[in-house]
Amino acid sequence: MSDGSLTQDEIDALLQGTDTIEMDGGDASMFGGISDGGLGDTEKNAFRSILASAVDSQSSNISMLAGQNIKIEKPAVYVKSKEQILKDLSDEVVSVKLNFSDGVSGEHMSLLNVNLAKQVASLMLGQEGIDLNDMALSAIGEAMSNIISPALTTIGNKIGSVVKTAVPEYKRKKRNSVVFPRGDSFVTAEYPVIMGNQNYKLIDVYSIDLVNSIVSQTGVSSNSGGLGNMSGNQENSGSGFQPGNFGQQSSPINMGNQPSNSGNFGTPNVQPVQFANLQNANVPMEQGNIGLLMDVNMEMTVELGRTKRLIKDILGIGEGTIIELDKLAGEPVDILVNHKLIAKGEVVVIDENFGVRVTEIVSPLERMGDLT
Repeated sequence: MSDGSLTQDEIDALLQGTDTIEMDGGDASMFGGISDGGLGDTEKNAFRSILASAVDSQSSNISMLAGQNIKIEKPAVYVKSKEQILKDLSDEVVSVKLNFSDGVSGEHMSLLNVNLAKQVASLMLGQEGIDLNDMALSAIGEAMSNIISPALTTIGNKIGSVVKTAVPEYKRKKRNSVVFPRGDSFVTAEYPVIMGNQNYKLIDVYSIDLVNSIVSQTGVSSNSGGLGNMSGNQENSGSGFQPGNFGQQSSPINMGNQPSNSGNFGTPNVQPVQFANLQNANVPMEQGNIGLLMDVNMEMTVELGRTKRLIKDILGIGEGTIIELDKLAGEPVDILVNHKLIAKGEVVVIDENFGVRVTEIVSPLERMGDLT
């Protein structure tokens, strides 16, 4: 701009609530007091490419869990303030904190408007019109863990390390009570989610430090001082990074046919192995070849009861000590497979051996309650 007036593109950017616009003679890394934390267009494009390459697997995971075809589309990535994020939320939301703990560390959470949260919980628990109680929130936390898992794998492949998150912390909050990661601005990945004929939006919030850490470990460096916004429809942003080809560095791996630089004998050229993206078709709702698993051994345990004791009580145990359990006489015992409760039964005697007669199969709803 030479005359001090805004162009039409800049006016459109302001009306759409974008975080930055490029302005001649101005500092494009700051707009409206929002700091980009050194995150330029190149880094944002690279980060979006990583996330976009995982959405097919994410759709597959949540569809299998919910028993219904759910489509998660490629995200739009922005840098936003807390106030800008809150504008897109309903009065009540569910927040699922899934901080990155291994491979790369930083703060991250998912935000679901109350309608999306109820829909996810209903599908997970197999009930209609469900209330967002503790069981429903636990199911939502499990769903978010499964949704982010493919993204963790993709990030791990890019940085050459196994990436994990901490145990999910889920809460139902009023919009203005949501606890955000530290900082004045954040990176948001906003996923369109399609369930049947309903459209929703899932918002992932990352600390800028976390995104910078991820992108820097992929070898991406910013040549752009400006911040642009990226919509979910932009497949080629001009930065050279596109979903499916991210990670192709400018310096090729030496395959042995070309001599290495004579001055770099002490510094090997090490890069993460690159895998082709797996393209998942719509998830068929069928069991598949279950016969492949029929001869797999699993541990089955019958639990009579449990109790808790102080260390001094345990050290005092000797022959003849009676330990009282938490079950009443005649109460059904628990039947567990790989330490997961699947049924209840009563103890019987078969010849000279103990046995158990199954009296009740635990419903999926009850098993979901044990995820907390």
